[in-house]
Amino acid sequence: MIKSATINDISVLVEMAVMLWGSHDKLELSKEFEETIKSKNNIFFIKYINNNPVGFAHCSLRHDYVEGTSSSPVGYLEGIYIKDDYRGSGYAKELLDACIDFSKQNGCSEFASDCELDNNNSLLFHKALGFEEVNRVICFKKDI
Repeated sequence: MIKSATINDISVLVEMAVMLWGSHDKLELSKEFEETIKSKNNIFFIKYINNNPVGFAHCSLRHDYVEGTSSSPVGYLEGIYIKDDYRGSGYAKELLDACIDFSKQNGCSEFASDCELDNNNSLLFHKALGFEEVNRVICFKKDI
């Protein structure tokens, strides 16, 4: 079963999100997710097996420019995670499909995502699920 997350699901989301984004603080994530869930341009989906949460996806509707796209809004996969023991079972595709359906229902004709240059698992996931690579970027900053 896949369900849309509510405020009541924040602790479930945070527990999985720290497995995906290990450097983030749980309290910060809780606050961020509460605001995100309240936004009409964002949605979290949670995948359950026997009432056990095994993964989640965060989808947004981006109205700013999205690399490689030509429309607005664009559905955007902000993050997706499946617990190790449940990988390879098609659950990530189910979550992605829910994100794409949400995007279509909200007027999107394009869907996008990204990954770090060195995240080979994410790159393989995206390619396996039909994403086309449109660009590679290295970002810079300078303290002034």
